[in-house]
Amino acid sequence: MQLPELPDVPFTTQQARGLGRDHAALKAGVEEGMLRRLFTGVYVRADVADSVLLRAQAAALVMNPRSVLCNRTAAWLHGVEVFRYAELETVPELESFVLRGRRATERLDCHGRTRDLMPEDWQTIDGVRVTTPLRTAVDLACELSRRDALAALDALSRQCGVTVADMNVLLQRFRRRRGVIQARELVQLVDPRAESTGESWTKLEIHDRELPPPEPQFWVRIDGVPTYRLDLAYPKAKVVVEYDGVEFHSGPRRQRDEERRDWLRRHGWYVIVVTKDSFTEEATQAWTQELREVLRARGVHLGR
Repeated sequence: MQLPELPDVPFTTQQARGLGRDHAALKAGVEEGMLRRLFTGVYVRADVADSVLLRAQAAALVMNPRSVLCNRTAAWLHGVEVFRYAELETVPELESFVLRGRRATERLDCHGRTRDLMPEDWQTIDGVRVTTPLRTAVDLACELSRRDALAALDALSRQCGVTVADMNVLLQRFRRRRGVIQARELVQLVDPRAESTGESWTKLEIHDRELPPPEPQFWVRIDGVPTYRLDLAYPKAKVVVEYDGVEFHSGPRRQRDEERRDWLRRHGWYVIVVTKDSFTEEATQAWTQELREVLRARGVHLGR
């Protein structure tokens, strides 16, 4: 398959057939890393850079023109990834809805339904209707699990400038909506300084164990120069909790991280490292108990 023969914008399976590429050729292109699949039946050349515009162009090829993209698809369109790790092995379904009284989208790969919207709840991106970052955040706060919801809220706050104050105002409209009690709680924990899903999960577990809130992205200064940035720190007690994502398990970044932590330990810091495997009930209990004990030993008041 020659890349120049394919467009540099998203295209459908049917459009590819017009260029002489059948389903088998598209599948082979994905497996060989020459194409990437954005939705079921929608592809783009692998050398085309990702962008909000590209995502909107892809969505426009498969959605009902009267639909509004919502929930995790809306977050994705705003540049925020909120799909679970396992879902990235496949192509998540397109989440959309229509205004009440209209017929929902009917596609096997679309999750369509109806919903009430105010005019300020949605916007248009390159011709595609999508809930605003603010409305998307509140919807996800109600619908996702607690961990995933807080991670989505932190990301939308960081990427799109969604504020706690604005979310609190919008939540006043959702008094009887399912999930609103969870949303009200989680919104108060939102902090745009959280830089990854893992950091958001870690912060939530610390909160749920009624431990003092750490300071995100704290800079350690050496001779007055900001040198080491810590994920979640208790600066006065010199305790830090850091989340290691998959990318930190090997390679030069891992080595630099270990060197940084060795320096911290030599200078009196107590370092707790959390990974994706640290969120089972048993594992979470272990590291949060370790955190509790070291904070107590270093004189931190643990009462809320």
